[in-house]
Amino acid sequence: MAWEEWEQLKSGAVERQSAHMQLNQLPAESGGGGGSDLVVHDDELGKLGNMAYDLRERLRVDGDFARPSTFTASNDLFNDGLDMGSALLEVHDAWNTQLQTLNEACAHISNHLDFSRARHAEDEAHVVTGMRNAAGDLITVSRINSYFK
Repeated sequence: MAWEEWEQLKSGAVERQSAHMQLNQLPAESGGGGGSDLVVHDDELGKLGNMAYDLRERLRVDGDFARPSTFTASNDLFNDGLDMGSALLEVHDAWNTQLQTLNEACAHISNHLDFSRARHAEDEAHVVTGMRNAAGDLITVSRINSYFK
């Protein structure tokens, strides 16, 4: 095998290998990648969590307002021999199922946002107090920023 042929094979292998490697972002100069992280502020998460909790509480009270009278009406109609009583009972049961599902969803959202806020605060405290260099000394933010310039 001639030296030139060997060099061609090597360069071909390098081209094939680099063609398969891709980064999961756009180059910084085209507007993507380069610092466009998703940012959510803690107070916004708190407001959303409170809204979900308030909605859950309102649904728990207001959504259940007609349940007792609907159940009584469906029993009375059924006992009077009307098929409408069993149909109303099905509506009553479907409403209760949907209401409970919606209440659980609101509680899940509220709890998740509370958990996310607490976890983010823990992570932030760990990053602020835990960044150390190889010698074990704390690294200041200005020292960290010097690595990225």
